[in-house]
Amino acid sequence: MKINQRMRTLAVGLALASAMMPMVVTGKTSTPKVTAPRAVPDSEPAMSPSKNIAQNVDGAKDLATLTAAMKAAGLLDTLSGTGPFTVFAPTDKAFAALPAGSVDNLMKPENKAALIKILTYHVVAGRLTRHDLANAVEAGGGTAALKTVEGDSITISRDAHRWAISDDKGNVAHVTIGNVMQSNGVIFVIDQVLMP
Repeated sequence: MKINQRMRTLAVGLALASAMMPMVVTGKTSTPKVTAPRAVPDSEPAMSPSKNIAQNVDGAKDLATLTAAMKAAGLLDTLSGTGPFTVFAPTDKAFAALPAGSVDNLMKPENKAALIKILTYHVVAGRLTRHDLANAVEAGGGTAALKTVEGDSITISRDAHRWAISDDKGNVAHVTIGNVMQSNGVIFVIDQVLMP
């Protein structure tokens, strides 16, 4: 009788514990309630907080086009420096969504200045975490303008529980993976290329 009661208590305890734990789906965790704006990523980039931005971008399989663009623009050394920097990193899909031939055209040596302008428009000086963005957006009454290394600003806001980044052209990118810590800053992976 006591053994059966203990077994039932143990079973109930295990059921409650498993209900409270994050569910694992194809190697990713998800929780029933998300309090910070965040989208569930398609795939996590393989990044280490002990490596710098350039090293981590170069090693991330979904950021190959960004890596190639950074190499063509000569920005790898800059993003290997002490910084700190906050980088809004477009995925390969984001670059592929640009008009046909745009990326190849930007990679040409004669268009290096335009490529640098676009890439530095994705970089903000300083280490801005998700918490910092939330505070800036709250203080700004729902939006926050961040000055980029390129010189123009991007606008951060919340859009359906996700971070939204608006560029000078009125395009809106969304953060798909946020708060990825680097030794010299932070990366937020985004789903569109921003245009100054």
